[in-house]
Amino acid sequence: MVMQPRLAATVMLLRNTAQQQGIEIFMVRRVVQSEFMPDIYVFPGGSASAVDKEMEQSATLSVPLEPSAADPEGRTALGSGVRAAAIRELFEEGNVLLAYQQQRLLAIGAQDVPRFAEYRQRLNARGATLLDIVQAEHLVLATEQLAYFAHWITPEQLPRRFDTHFFLAAAPMEQEALYDQLETSEGLWIRPDEALKRFAEGTFPVAFPTYHQLRDLAPFATVQEALAATRTRYVPTYQPIWLEREGGPFVYLPEDPDFLWKL
Repeated sequence: MVMQPRLAATVMLLRNTAQQQGIEIFMVRRVVQSEFMPDIYVFPGGSASAVDKEMEQSATLSVPLEPSAADPEGRTALGSGVRAAAIRELFEEGNVLLAYQQQRLLAIGAQDVPRFAEYRQRLNARGATLLDIVQAEHLVLATEQLAYFAHWITPEQLPRRFDTHFFLAAAPMEQEALYDQLETSEGLWIRPDEALKRFAEGTFPVAFPTYHQLRDLAPFATVQEALAATRTRYVPTYQPIWLEREGGPFVYLPEDPDFLWKL
């Protein structure tokens, strides 16, 4: 029986390099013991929950969205839960909370760090929800700060399947990205071209969709350029094709059948 894919979201958190020579992206490495994609570098992300959907359905908890050329079908419209999931997962795995407080992007000063660290710990331990944090801190989710970039669906042959929406977001100036030391064993800022170079050298393992996102991001010179491109760029859906052959299994995209990816 084919498993139905679970709705999921991933955030590619971006910042300009110090030398203004391209962009950097925040990535985490999953622990070796992870049941899904162990010991590889990924972007913070995970499955959407009922609470994520509930938060998006509240007119007071999320910033409304403008119509987008990237998503005319409304795949990531408020109410699906995918944008709230992206924000929650980024906070859980990356320590960055995309939200407004008193109509400005949340700033976490030195005096606030212990409080938000406790929120994050409780969230990861399932002792609190994102809704609890938003209500306690009087926040509004910055859902419009997520720029829709890619959409991938896991092949039908895999036992764990995800319907994943990838977003870009500029890193807030007054927050620090940190890996969680629970589901991930490392966190780093890296240029997409450097990540691809290290992958080719065999020192930076990534998944098939991650490779494509890095390749698509590499040409952008600034965060602003990358975000601007999403405003006019339609996001197609990619579902890799499964191929059984000697040395496999492999997956590939129909538009690029010669590029086989060994699983």
